[in-house]
Amino acid sequence: MADKTVKSEKEWREQLTPEQYRIMRQKGTESPFTGKYYHFKGQGRFKCAACGNDLFSSDAKYESGSGWPSFWAPISEENVDTERDTSHGMIRTEVLCSKCHGHLGHLFDDGPQPTGLRYCVNSAALQLEDVQDQEIEV
Repeated sequence: MADKTVKSEKEWREQLTPEQYRIMRQKGTESPFTGKYYHFKGQGRFKCAACGNDLFSSDAKYESGSGWPSFWAPISEENVDTERDTSHGMIRTEVLCSKCHGHLGHLFDDGPQPTGLRYCVNSAALQLEDVQDQEIEV
């Protein structure tokens, strides 16, 4: 895991789009079934839109029917953090980027095997890196 990314809120506002800032820094969410990666079925690596941290592989993405991109596991457990979230009168598990502490979405225990988990993530918090176009070092 790389060093933590620390920026002022002013710096985050300058770097992120208004929607990304609302979601990633103010713990918002995008409307279901509207995110650009919800229907994505290609190959690639999903990185944090704020800091570039590797988060999820398309190999772990699946159709959950929830309205948001869903993954059954992160690329590495070290790349995501979780915290208890009691907002909106619910008790949930929030998922955060471990490098910049940006809000990604929530974690539920109703996903497929092998983990049984569903990382329900906002598209605005993700940036796709298409691995098909990259040279693979041997």
